[in-house]
Amino acid sequence: MTVMAALWGVWWVSWLAAAFWSDRSVDRPPASNQMLYRLLAMAGLLLLFGAYDRGGDADVRLWQSGRAVDTAMIAAAAAGFAFTWWARLHIGRLWSSSVTRKSNHQIIDTGPYGIVRHPIYSGITLAAFATAVMRGTPLAFAGAAIMTAGWYVKARLEERFLRAQLGADRYGAYASRVPMLIPFVTLHHAHTQRQQPGEPRP
Repeated sequence: MTVMAALWGVWWVSWLAAAFWSDRSVDRPPASNQMLYRLLAMAGLLLLFGAYDRGGDADVRLWQSGRAVDTAMIAAAAAGFAFTWWARLHIGRLWSSSVTRKSNHQIIDTGPYGIVRHPIYSGITLAAFATAVMRGTPLAFAGAAIMTAGWYVKARLEERFLRAQLGADRYGAYASRVPMLIPFVTLHHAHTQRQQPGEPRP
């Protein structure tokens, strides 16, 4: 797990350093609306890395992954982080760590945003599940799942907020052809307008 933890650490530090490269925000939903996804992401991270009392059966390893599987999972996590950085560089100064509208917001539907509408969340999710496989405990998988739920909640909040800010019609075609988080998997709901827009940020 040392290499995997180092991957997460390098990604996190580099991500924080890049946070200054962003345009000014002109509007955002109330902070209270953003608490749920933050709590889910934090709880998921703590479970994923075992930052809790490790007594009891929940922390029993389901398997010993072995070097080959560990190497594959490290490669998968690295690919997930690379995907997040591709998205971050591609969207440039429109990126934000929270749900906001930038002064010159526009739809980005090229590069990773032509694969999924929220590629940064997708990349982190891949890294989280790769880490869970490597740890091989029920709580690690629960952590990855809870973290993914947090990104889904945030993605839905972003899309509702920017649909109201920028107009739902502008996002209809994009959201209908590009999945939210999982490539090639587009979920169709009866109320399609509530699923839009395809927010250009992660």
